[in-house]
Amino acid sequence: MKNGIVILNYNDSENTSLILEDIKNYKNLDTIVIVDNKSTDDSVEKLKKWENNKIKLLIAEENRGYAAGNNIGIRYLLENTKVDNIIISNPDIIVLEKDIDNLVKNLEKEKVSVIAPRIKEPIGISRGWKLPTFTSELISNIPFVRKFEQNILSYKEEEYKKNLTEVEVVKGCFFIIKRKVLEEIGLFDENTFLYYEEVILAKKLQEKGYRTFVDNHVEIVHALSKSIDKSAKRIQKFKYLKQSQFYYEKYINHLNIFKLSILKILAGIYLLGLEIEKIIRR
Repeated sequence: MKNGIVILNYNDSENTSLILEDIKNYKNLDTIVIVDNKSTDDSVEKLKKWENNKIKLLIAEENRGYAAGNNIGIRYLLENTKVDNIIISNPDIIVLEKDIDNLVKNLEKEKVSVIAPRIKEPIGISRGWKLPTFTSELISNIPFVRKFEQNILSYKEEEYKKNLTEVEVVKGCFFIIKRKVLEEIGLFDENTFLYYEEVILAKKLQEKGYRTFVDNHVEIVHALSKSIDKSAKRIQKFKYLKQSQFYYEKYINHLNIFKLSILKILAGIYLLGLEIEKIIRR
């Protein structure tokens, strides 16, 4: 089985170089694609030094977000290589060669279309979660209670005592998907700039009857969204989040106008609070 990996870089050549140093000689990676998402620093100049027969650097003409940036790398793999599986990875990931081997072995099982590891982050262990419901989306737009959204979407702890746990959504920072599955569902939806990419992908997978699993015996390390922190401040990140949420609910989940309006009103109030807090702190 041949594997390709896509790493999306934005003003983060330091972390991208670190992961390249780790994985450059992995025998289970046939092609490594770095996509520079129109960085505003010297990333391109630094990353060009890594190019060779195995490592390819692609440069986006404009920064259209996470989904569009990753699709540049995915299309390259689909059109120019014969890889069987495609790995999507953030730059700030630490993954061992044996971890990829174990994940790919599980991906070879007929029922598995997407596989992801346990992800160790500074705030704890992240695994899979359920697709959003109207209740969870509602809570996410209400200050002080939005923290309970995670409780609604989380699976019970005993579910993760199995070797493999079937879930609906996995984190976009690292997962592996079969090439034929990605071709059928049509890659990432490029109508979001940031956030909800993995939720939209999960919905498309579900509609096609494809199944997603977490391997509970494989753990990788995620330094937690350094690229995002460098590219967007708190209020802007909230705006990106809500834009993606509304797109998902309107065009993917087909939420009715009344419910969508409620979400928008609550999000507007939440955003106003953030703006007021920003002014007070000046």
